[in-house]
Amino acid sequence: MKLWDKGTPVDKKIEDFTIGKDRELDVELAPFDIIGTMAHITMLSKIGLLPSGDLALLLPELKKLYKETLSGNFTIEEGIEDVHSQVELMLTRALGDTGKKVHSGRSRNDQVLLDLKLYTRHRISTLTEAIMTLFNALQEKSEAHKNDLMPGYTHLQVAMPSSFGLWFGAYAESLSDDMHFLLSAWRIVNQNPLGAAAGYGSSFPLDRTLTTKLLGFDDMSYNVVYAQMGRGKMERSMAMAMASVASTIGKLAMDACLFMSQNFGFIGLPAEMTTGSSIMPHKKNPDVFELIRAKCNKLQALPNQITLITGNLPSGYFRDLQIIKEIFIPAFDELMSCLEITTFAVDNMTIKTDLMKNPLYKYAFSVEEVNKRVLQGVPFREAYKQVGIEIENDQFTVPDSIHHTHEGSIGNLCNSQIKQKMEAIVAQFTFDEVTSAIGKLIT
Repeated sequence: MKLWDKGTPVDKKIEDFTIGKDRELDVELAPFDIIGTMAHITMLSKIGLLPSGDLALLLPELKKLYKETLSGNFTIEEGIEDVHSQVELMLTRALGDTGKKVHSGRSRNDQVLLDLKLYTRHRISTLTEAIMTLFNALQEKSEAHKNDLMPGYTHLQVAMPSSFGLWFGAYAESLSDDMHFLLSAWRIVNQNPLGAAAGYGSSFPLDRTLTTKLLGFDDMSYNVVYAQMGRGKMERSMAMAMASVASTIGKLAMDACLFMSQNFGFIGLPAEMTTGSSIMPHKKNPDVFELIRAKCNKLQALPNQITLITGNLPSGYFRDLQIIKEIFIPAFDELMSCLEITTFAVDNMTIKTDLMKNPLYKYAFSVEEVNKRVLQGVPFREAYKQVGIEIENDQFTVPDSIHHTHEGSIGNLCNSQIKQKMEAIVAQFTFDEVTSAIGKLIT
């Protein structure tokens, strides 16, 4: 079954090629297609295009189908082109001609636009939860190890004293900036495209404000041509947010690979979280972090992939856009798995204490000695020169203590302020409004 079928058969090779992976991927979109259909027919009934008796038959059937999608029993049958066709087919089987009335005022173009926005909106909610779980794990580790010093590096050369508190806390705050990208994506995603039809609106007197409210959108994409142009742009915006999160996790994974090596030996994982070698019995490899790093590098390529697919398309719909689904939808599960396994690794990570007692790191304290002398009245440039000469002559003595008190330093991590910053960003997502609106539709 094809919604555009007019009786002319399509060559099987052409059919298989043009459908591509749609049937497989569209199962992910099924609950959202059904929710969108429920809102659409409710609006059609309100404006007089669907008898109330038909609406009373359709809504229970759609709720039944919705439950099937959640239980994993929904499938797109062989020969059915996509989720939109499957839903309409199942309604028609159950209700006869009444099931054929749900498409009035819609096109598959704005159906898939809507499905992808509802799907992405849902995935942003789950991603936010996973990001916050990792954020909290990092902050807990930061507080637990705020007094455990480690060497800081520039150019991969020992530079100045750092701490595990600073290291864990840095990645927590990085996630708070990533959340700004996610919030921007949310604001683009959470606009209703339904009613754009094929990209040029409809002669039916559609009530787009009503469907916007029914589906819990913050606003709508008003201009119908722009609503269609949003296909690809929305996914690219979301991909940029995912790439930002992936960048943070990937850098953490790179640090972990480095710090777990014997040459550093700063951190460790339980033996059961490492892998071995087929010929070297001593090996405990950080494969988990290596794979996180690789997957996150792959995710950072996603915005560019989408740009290359859409970059030379004029306004209007083109089938090229279908290919975006093949790289966009799987990316959510990939990022979620990276977030979850990174949280698991952080929770189980151990750190080596008393690192800075190793003579290898004694020159990391050179700046501390320079600053100490400046506080005693020696001009900075003169103090710098004095300490430099002592180092050259192997006469440098490590200071007894360090004193960092300014905001964000070793002695003042500002974890509570960073948490407040993160919570203020998360509070701007309108998750509760969406949950309430969808709950009214499906119950």
